[in-house]
Amino acid sequence: MFDTCVLGVDPGVARLGLAVVARLDRKPVIVWTGTVETSRRDPEAIRLHIISQAVGQVIADHHPTSVALERVAWNVNKASAMAVARATGVVMAVAAQAGVPVEEYGSLEVKNAITGSGGTDKAQIRTALIRVHGLADVPTQPDAADAVAIAVTHLVRSRFAAAAARAEAR
Repeated sequence: MFDTCVLGVDPGVARLGLAVVARLDRKPVIVWTGTVETSRRDPEAIRLHIISQAVGQVIADHHPTSVALERVAWNVNKASAMAVARATGVVMAVAAQAGVPVEEYGSLEVKNAITGSGGTDKAQIRTALIRVHGLADVPTQPDAADAVAIAVTHLVRSRFAAAAARAEAR
């Protein structure tokens, strides 16, 4: 039915955004979005387990052909970055266990792919997903919306990579 299907992930421990976006007739389509929330009262290992279970369930339910993650920004708060890195590792391990390849994209790559500019905010990214990429059901929840943007970035980048590989083969 779909040309390809991507699970986009905006990693975090308190909130992890997830979005399944497919390409149908060369256009992105939102299949499903959600947010995994964990309690700060729980030990980190439990929180990471909750994330693992949720990501595994989404992969089992939607059968993505790839997982696209936002790369951890180490130039921000180091303690926060470490927690996000752990969540990222959990997502990567679950994807590997399911046999699904993973690609990472920096926030600047996502902004450029979605809006054409690296200096955009979350509201502008959401607007571009709707107006430029033609997505009707972009969630208002910021983490889920970011996951949509990450998935769409992967769809855009993978099309360019495939075209470049075909051109190089000639």
